[in-house]
Amino acid sequence: MSRNQILILVAAVALAAAMFFLPKVVVTKEDQDTLANGETTALPAGHSEDDGHDHGAAPAATTDASADGVHATATPEQMLELATVRGRYNKATDAQAKALLANELAAAYANASKFDSAGYYYEIAATARPGEKSYRKAGDQYFEAFTYAATQQRASELGGKARKMYEQVLKNNPTDLDAKTNVAMTYIASENPMQGITLLREVISADPKNQKALFNLGILSVQSGQWDKAVERFQELVDVNPEHVEGTFYLGVSLAEVGKKEEAKRIFNKVKTMSSDPALNTSVDEYLAKL
Repeated sequence: MSRNQILILVAAVALAAAMFFLPKVVVTKEDQDTLANGETTALPAGHSEDDGHDHGAAPAATTDASADGVHATATPEQMLELATVRGRYNKATDAQAKALLANELAAAYANASKFDSAGYYYEIAATARPGEKSYRKAGDQYFEAFTYAATQQRASELGGKARKMYEQVLKNNPTDLDAKTNVAMTYIASENPMQGITLLREVISADPKNQKALFNLGILSVQSGQWDKAVERFQELVDVNPEHVEGTFYLGVSLAEVGKKEEAKRIFNKVKTMSSDPALNTSVDEYLAKL
């Protein structure tokens, strides 16, 4: 999960300080190994303005001042570009030209962080000219919109759209573990979370060092309160990539939760050398103070 897919949340998985870096899709239903019932957190950047197609209900606007600047709305320049390209798209009558303009319009929406609309137009382009890369573009944008979903219903809708696109990708390339991991995360936030967990385990079985799958499995362990498992997953992750900032942070959180205070202090102090992010450093300082 990329840095752009880590939100500032106000939630209670462990201590409030840890919530600065929880993923946007929250999983809470317990299985013998992992909790798996989806819950989502909203941000306005993933929602598009009215562009003539149905994106579902608009997300509620955040009033959290700490999110300002991170989830900014489109700039006037971006809006002008969108209006220009959309006008050309709406006027196009030739199918080939319209497909090319759908790609251009999707890219403009993606540049403006209007992820649902970007997915919509990339899907139009992929339908006109099917291919692994075109379906992947649509899936990635729908998945990004899914991670910003305001409600469980919206997450389910966008997750379903992402899955549909990724399934086309996996038909052409069953070894695309990144697509498979994203499909897994959409299932985890659905009514069938165990299918997502099964897919994550399949990814780990195929690639024991897969950072994205290790991170997500670690997060699921955090959210289910299975701190020993979280330590194991995040330790595996930082062994694979010692520079993984979020993984290192969560390793510190997990160690603190299992009572390994000295190890947790060492890890938290390491995190402070890895990132200049003020929110992260504030979280680390609060944890160190509690330890």
